[in-house]
Amino acid sequence: MPVMQVFHPENSLTASQKQTLAARLTDVLLRMEGGAKTQGGLAFATVLFTAVGHGDWWVGGRTDGTYIHPPGKFMVRVSIPEGYMNQVHKSEVHGSVNAAFLEVFEVAPSPTAGANILVTIEEITEGDWGSRGQTISLADIAESVGLSRSGARFQWVLSYFAAKARQFATAGYPKDTGGLLAEDRTKGA
Repeated sequence: MPVMQVFHPENSLTASQKQTLAARLTDVLLRMEGGAKTQGGLAFATVLFTAVGHGDWWVGGRTDGTYIHPPGKFMVRVSIPEGYMNQVHKSEVHGSVNAAFLEVFEVAPSPTAGANILVTIEEITEGDWGSRGQTISLADIAESVGLSRSGARFQWVLSYFAAKARQFATAGYPKDTGGLLAEDRTKGA
């Protein structure tokens, strides 16, 4: 259930660039979901554009382009379920988002290309996603997008949450503490 929020200076993106960028970033989202180009995967793949006024975005204490490298200043906040990506996956997302911007703006790769495209990955604690007035677990999301629970990706997820459950149990957290897969909430506690 990843969401990308793209902050950009007002009037820095044409409607065509937004459309193309949204398509490229949706592809990144689907790859993040393990290749989930399914009805469920597409329904979860959300890209939001937020324009920021020129006088409201400062880099290096300035609002002009003094410290800005092509294709310009952008911030992409990627929200993902906690425990869904290892560091290799996160690094792939950083690179893929940057590549999407460089492609859309037709910027040739260089040591500074995309230096002002900041990408943050924010993990939403297990149990904090919701839709239809119900909590959606990472297991529910995996099922919705068609990610096999027996595959390597979900096995990594299970290992992550099993370790977290052991950590919670060792620290004496209450059994009904959030942040664990439903099946791990009572293990070891």
